Amino acid sequence: MPLLAVARELVARGHEVLFIGTRQGIEARLVPEAGFSIEWIEIGGVQRVGLSRSLRTLAQLPFSTARSWRLLRKHNAAAVFSLGGYAAAPVVAAAMLRATPVVLMEPNAIPGLVNKLGARWVYRALLGLAETASYFPAGRSEVTGVPVRDAFFHLPPRAPGDILTVLITGGSRGSRRLNNAFRESWPLFQQAKAPVRFLHQAGREDHESLARGFAQTGLAGEVLAFIADMPAAFAQADLIVGRSGAGAVAELTAAGKPSVLVPFPFAADNHQQRNAEALERASAARMLLDAELTGARLFEEIMRFVNDRGLLQTMSAAARTLARPGAARRAAEVLELASRNPLKRVDRRGESRKNTNNIVQKCF
Repeated sequence: MPLLAVARELVARGHEVLFIGTRQGIEARLVPEAGFSIEWIEIGGVQRVGLSRSLRTLAQLPFSTARSWRLLRKHNAAAVFSLGGYAAAPVVAAAMLRATPVVLMEPNAIPGLVNKLGARWVYRALLGLAETASYFPAGRSEVTGVPVRDAFFHLPPRAPGDILTVLITGGSRGSRRLNNAFRESWPLFQQAKAPVRFLHQAGREDHESLARGFAQTGLAGEVLAFIADMPAAFAQADLIVGRSGAGAVAELTAAGKPSVLVPFPFAADNHQQRNAEALERASAARMLLDAELTGARLFEEIMRFVNDRGLLQTMSAAARTLARPGAARRAAEVLELASRNPLKRVDRRGESRKNTNNIVQKCF
């Protein structure tokens, strides 16, 4: 989603955008749906995937790098924009071999492996959190925030009413862990007769059984497989319970929403926990570790806000202080500067002029 936000900004400035990704990644669905061109490479991960998968990835790397090099040449790429991840590795490597400037975005508190390895060669690193700057050369990074849809920034503050509306989401595919804890919490909310309404994005696999069971509880709300208009769901919510990926954290701060964050424990370098800790330090969220997540704990955390509505407003205000609008615009400006002056350092105050001849290469 951050890459798509930057792509739209680039197109609005008169540039052409090309994505590079894999047919197995989420980009295979999201990029064509958004109307952008995409080229394919074959590459897998190396972390937490087992020895066989790691060896296969290492064997694929030279071929995917060579294909990426040909694509960059074919499209005369002026710059490469990378969000990291395993599919970015061959494209970033090819860009470095061609001396094509690379601008990377690191949305998490701890950079992923690809961004760590490429840190010293990048033209500019755009960061979601200030604490990440230590991983990059001095003077070569800046905190821009993570690009999210403008709609999140335009949501008005929500005054707590008699009924607390809780949005629970584990991402577009749902979270089995969150789904199970939600199911376990139903009897507790029934017994407490708590004034709570739920909006739960369960994912397609668990949706049918979860929705059928929830309907029998008599609790207020609905269980959906997927929420297409997430800003609208945020607008209804007083409290959000979910994972703490970089995109989710950026949306929470943009919307100024208080949250209970349950970091995915198997994220690379445990970066989701670091993201959640950053919001918790700012009093914008409460963190609940995955191992601690039960129906009883979920009930306890939500009831904390039922019994203290002032806490919602305090945390909402704290979340808004972390919001950084204009991240997509700044990323586009830096890419324009990189495409014109690949060997010069970025001037943060400099103005970017439109260059419609540039083709900006974007990679996952």
